[in-house]
Amino acid sequence: MRYAKVGIVALVLCILATPLAAQAQRQKVHRIGWLLAVPSSSTPTVLAVASFMQTLRDLGYVEGQNLVVHYRYKDRPDQTLSALAAELVNLPVDVIVTDTSDATRAAQQATKTIPIVMTVSAAPVEQGFVASLARPGGNITGLSMVIPELARKRLELVRDLVPKATRVAVLGPPLTPNSALQWQDTEAAARLLGLTMQRLELQGPSFDFERAFDAASRERADALVLLPDALVAPHSAEIVALAAKRRLPTMYFVRLFVDAGGLMSYGPSIDDMFVRSAVYVDKILKGAKPGDLPVEQPTKFDLIINMKTAAALGITVPMSILSLAETIR
Repeated sequence: MRYAKVGIVALVLCILATPLAAQAQRQKVHRIGWLLAVPSSSTPTVLAVASFMQTLRDLGYVEGQNLVVHYRYKDRPDQTLSALAAELVNLPVDVIVTDTSDATRAAQQATKTIPIVMTVSAAPVEQGFVASLARPGGNITGLSMVIPELARKRLELVRDLVPKATRVAVLGPPLTPNSALQWQDTEAAARLLGLTMQRLELQGPSFDFERAFDAASRERADALVLLPDALVAPHSAEIVALAAKRRLPTMYFVRLFVDAGGLMSYGPSIDDMFVRSAVYVDKILKGAKPGDLPVEQPTKFDLIINMKTAAALGITVPMSILSLAETIR
């Protein structure tokens, strides 16, 4: 009888403790730090971050209840990513999410313990972020954007849209660990397709786009390709205006430029990559180790064509391209 009473008491205590434990679990607050190399006014990034947050909501995270998000944008020239990364580490946060390779490097230098999720990274193995794509091995994982086929596909689309093109100007960042593979892949693709490539590297703290377009016109380039670089996105209106002024058919890497009046863009869906990075964050917050989560490659690609701009340039878009593209009229 005594043992029965003890059992009953234990059962009652267990029942009482269960909702308390559940409540404590519900009240656990996760802290995410966003480290962004672009200004907070960057429309594509703002929209992509919104998709990331919506995915987290779908996974059960609610700001103000079980989630706090700290944003660190590089809004001013005097700000450094290193300092912004240090701020996030000192808060501290449970995971840091980065938007570019530059942001990932700053986060990597700031912490070896806090998990880091890359939404967009160029060549993470070559840059020393991870040991391998299959087994990252450290505190960094996420998504890698640059694949060799992209460079060839962009040039093929340019050739298909401008069949007489033999000389293509390529405008991109200076040769750095971030950009080296992009230049290498683009040069290899140009040789393979029998195109003469004019290399135009952006220099200095403030990019001189007009000088680059002047050089392309001077060398009689038939078209231009803009290499992916998050830091040129805020200059989309200027770049698109220069392309129109020179009547130079231009291939961009993200829809932002086409919405601004550019001819066409082709590349991985940034929105999709931010959504997929939210899944990484969810896994890590639930206990997964970043070193055990393979780095993924893009799976969704967008081809966008501005038909009004094509008409202004006297370009007839072939059905082989129209069947694959989303058009803006």
